[in-house]
Amino acid sequence: MKESIESKGLALLRILQIFEKYSDIDHPLTQKDIGDYLERDYGIVIERKNIGRKISLLKEALEKEGIYIESVRQGSYLDSRKIEDSELRMLIDGVLSSKYITAKHSKELIEKLCGLSNAYFRSHVKNIYTVNDWNKSDNQQLFYSIELIDEAIASKKQISFNFNKYGVDKKLKKTATHVVSPYQLILHNQRYYLFAYKEKWKSMGYFRLDRITDMKILDDVATELRTIEGYKNGIDYKELSMSRPYMFADKAETVEFLCEEQIIDQVIDWFGYDITMTKVGDKVKVRLKVSPNAMEYWAMQYMNYVEVISPTHLRETIKKNIAKAQEKYK
Repeated sequence: MKESIESKGLALLRILQIFEKYSDIDHPLTQKDIGDYLERDYGIVIERKNIGRKISLLKEALEKEGIYIESVRQGSYLDSRKIEDSELRMLIDGVLSSKYITAKHSKELIEKLCGLSNAYFRSHVKNIYTVNDWNKSDNQQLFYSIELIDEAIASKKQISFNFNKYGVDKKLKKTATHVVSPYQLILHNQRYYLFAYKEKWKSMGYFRLDRITDMKILDDVATELRTIEGYKNGIDYKELSMSRPYMFADKAETVEFLCEEQIIDQVIDWFGYDITMTKVGDKVKVRLKVSPNAMEYWAMQYMNYVEVISPTHLRETIKKNIAKAQEKYK
């Protein structure tokens, strides 16, 4: 039997692709299976004994990369991949739960992730069909904005964009136009934020990426980060994330509060491990550096379990909030 002309250069690659697409521990392939797939999918005809030699070559080459083709009585299969099915499932779940990715982009990304495994993987990913049931952003410009931000940061240029909020009709409405020097995209609480310097107000700010539209890269050179007060040593992204649970841009202060021991899990979830905790009677005293605005919001959320001790101005603000709330619920 004569081999086709295409097979001379591509047969080895095509056999690897066949192993990737059609094989796993539950679906080993015989040499006949591989020959049938070569002819059906790629129009390549190879003698059976030549397929065996090519499998041996593949085994030898892939083992150097830590990837193995295993042989059993029923045939051979690809035993390991650059990315395992369990890892793909985690990535797919991440895409599904990410509120900043639109339903359309989520489905497209999941399709691409499924393509990294074999033909049998898709049948195990039932939630690919429920992507429209998730509470997703409807901002179709998000991925384009990410590309522009990356380009602007690399070229050290300012950007302009419209910032939007939802109206009662559930549609995004423009509230302001901003010109900023972009520094970093930060993923926080399942949302993407742009961390940037507001040129008009000469202050740092965080902007939810799914609220941004009509972004443009400007010719103006971005303000150098290390020339801004408080940032001469750059950005501590861990501190940014942990001290600003709701991404407020005010300066972090030392805050102390008492809380009930039953919510220590939530305290650590929100603020991490870089906090001081001391037992005080039946309560726990917590000391940390945090945005006062964020702490106000957080303390109100956990008001049944938390009492802010200091600073005094934050404690007084929370007292006023509680009084207003009490007035509403008379």
